[in-house]
Amino acid sequence: MRSWTGAAPEWLCGRPGRPYGDTHAGRGTATLPSGRSGTGAGHRPSAPGSDATLFRSRRSRRHCLARHTDDQDQEHNGEDGEDVLEGGGGAGARVSGAAAGVLRFSEDRDPAVLARFVRLRVIDPEGAYWRRGIEAAGRWLRETGNTVLRVPYTVITPEDWGGVGGYPLGQWIAEQRRAYAAGTLEAGRVAELEKLGMVWSEQDAAWADGIAVAKEYAAVHGHFLPPTTAVWDGHPIGVWAKNARAAARKARENEELRAAGLRVPSSAGAMTEARRDELDAIDPGWCPAWDTGWQRCYRLVHNHVQAGGTLPTADGNVVVQGEDLGRWVNAQRFGWEQLLPVQQWILENTLGLQAAGEDERPVKQTQDTMWALNLTAARQFHTREGHLRVPRKHIEHLETEDALPGRQGGADGGMVVKLGTWLDNVRKRATKLPEQRRTDLDQLGMRW
Repeated sequence: MRSWTGAAPEWLCGRPGRPYGDTHAGRGTATLPSGRSGTGAGHRPSAPGSDATLFRSRRSRRHCLARHTDDQDQEHNGEDGEDVLEGGGGAGARVSGAAAGVLRFSEDRDPAVLARFVRLRVIDPEGAYWRRGIEAAGRWLRETGNTVLRVPYTVITPEDWGGVGGYPLGQWIAEQRRAYAAGTLEAGRVAELEKLGMVWSEQDAAWADGIAVAKEYAAVHGHFLPPTTAVWDGHPIGVWAKNARAAARKARENEELRAAGLRVPSSAGAMTEARRDELDAIDPGWCPAWDTGWQRCYRLVHNHVQAGGTLPTADGNVVVQGEDLGRWVNAQRFGWEQLLPVQQWILENTLGLQAAGEDERPVKQTQDTMWALNLTAARQFHTREGHLRVPRKHIEHLETEDALPGRQGGADGGMVVKLGTWLDNVRKRATKLPEQRRTDLDQLGMRW
């Protein structure tokens, strides 16, 4: 146990004749060396240089320095033990071994070390708080492997991180952002944080991350039209692109209103022109005026043809990135009237597509032909099974030439009939069926 010895320097404990402890004279009890105690307003301060004054001076000095030791202890990673600084009355204040070494005024002390201790503990404790935050930030980067200082607000450093353990790093980072935004953060501190990769704006950082992933996605896929569910390198790029398109369309709507001389209700959520230019440089067609799925399939077909492939016209022959290009091409030709004029122009001039002719279109089925098809499926089931007790979800595959054109085909080229669903619907309409149709089903043992 080390003892506190030596006279108290006046610059540390107060002005001559008024020790630091006398600031609160009359509030509390002071035990004097003679054993007497002074309390309340009736206690009169002792004369400068007396035993009582010296005792209080030492006691106040201990209190002044010891109350600032907690932060310094953690700067030494908690490796130093505790020492007790004793006063004349035997009472002691616990401080770290490093702090006690600095405060032993009976021995020669390095003036620079002592000055630094006083500055960090008494004059500038906020500076020590700053240094601890910087050290915690650097440790966080090393431990997590991150290259930028994007720390969630709730992050508190682990207790086993020595001198920076248990530090509210997320809150400290948020405080620095607020000071930076208010213009009160010193230039030196700004530079120090930027060396660590400080992210001053989370929105700007998220945008930069999205742009980087968008470039990689477009380089691999040949376009930047990801579906909403797309995830690339752990980044939900599909959702990011969807939100970006919504912001770009908002900006486009505002521009149209201004061009028409109308009032723009709000610019909130609208994408800036600079950001639109960034995405246009990646893929000029990233934000079409029509459905994104249509644009994606068009780009895939166009890329396929540009690479030397033939225009796909059969379902299932060419599937790229999960899209059946032949099915999509046929859907455009048979649904030509539903396309916008600009879409029709694009298909005609880049792919050479035209609307399907009348002779190519499937025959529209009448109620009589539909009934005949379903009845054929029922007879086929009855012939094979010997009854017409068909489960609700049963599907019958017609293998005869009685199948009608234009129906959905199965894998083997035959026609597919949802026989169970059809019979269930027929039972519900039994009272409205023509007599001949009821007779046809009765012959198969229909259970109404």
